[in-house]
Amino acid sequence: MSDVALALGGASFDGLVNIEELAGQGMVTLRGDLSDTTIISAVKDVFGVTLPGTRETAFDGAQGALWMSPDEALLLCPYEEALQRADELSAKLHGSHALVVNVSDARAVFRLKGVMLREVIAKLAPVDMSPDAFTPGMVRRTRMAQVAAAFWMDDANTARIVCFRSVAAYMFGILSVSADDASAVNHFTR
Repeated sequence: MSDVALALGGASFDGLVNIEELAGQGMVTLRGDLSDTTIISAVKDVFGVTLPGTRETAFDGAQGALWMSPDEALLLCPYEEALQRADELSAKLHGSHALVVNVSDARAVFRLKGVMLREVIAKLAPVDMSPDAFTPGMVRRTRMAQVAAAFWMDDANTARIVCFRSVAAYMFGILSVSADDASAVNHFTR
């Protein structure tokens, strides 16, 4: 798969899980005091979700919020709405100590689907992927092999991974190797 194809979305791989690059995910980074009622209210008004707690996610349809650090959230929306929503959020936070940036074109998103997704992720990230330790609704910001990434589970068999677009080809490659049928360890399926 060429870097051009990855940059446009559409890369996919079938193995222990199905891996697909998702094209067109709107992403807005928010930096500020996530406990500030002005920020909480503005996010709810613009994105329709409540800011999540530590290492959690909050979704309402295509809108979502991911906790990224004590002073950072990643807000999700349809791609075509990201710039407008970033501008609207920025306007609502005028005068507040906050930073709002549309990062949609700077990030890549991959979806993993299948019962082996915990194993695929565990091979790459220093995160306890056991069902008791990591459940849908949680998010982790970490490293996957040599690159920074964040991931969360939408449900028991679906996860999404966000990384910098500049390393999308690398991420697709390591995910594909980790999901190769011949690499099954079956740690979580015993």
